[in-house]
Amino acid sequence: MKKEFTCIVCPAGCPLTVELDEDGVVVSVTGNTCRRGEIYAKEELTDPRRTLTSTVKLEGRELAMLPVRTDKGIRKDAMAEAMEILKTVTVKLPIKRGDVILENFTEEGISLIACKNMD
Repeated sequence: MKKEFTCIVCPAGCPLTVELDEDGVVVSVTGNTCRRGEIYAKEELTDPRRTLTSTVKLEGRELAMLPVRTDKGIRKDAMAEAMEILKTVTVKLPIKRGDVILENFTEEGISLIACKNMD
């Protein structure tokens, strides 16, 4: 079986073709112009992940929100769970860009971090 999609690792957007055997194991990856494309193709078919970007509430501020993101990609099937967790998060000021808001956000080793300095 063959799967075709576009690599999103860099702006080149290489058209990838991945050949799978009967058990769904990757046999070959073609179309990539770098090693990262091959790695991306294999991960996309076995364990697709995305960086989550969103906002969380700030304590004592009605309309202000703090932009946040995950420091690593989270499983695509965990996105809904992650958004539910974000609804419960309120951050105290001051905060600096890169500060960890939540450790082990959706799984161990993935943190939710601040994307902006706020006083």
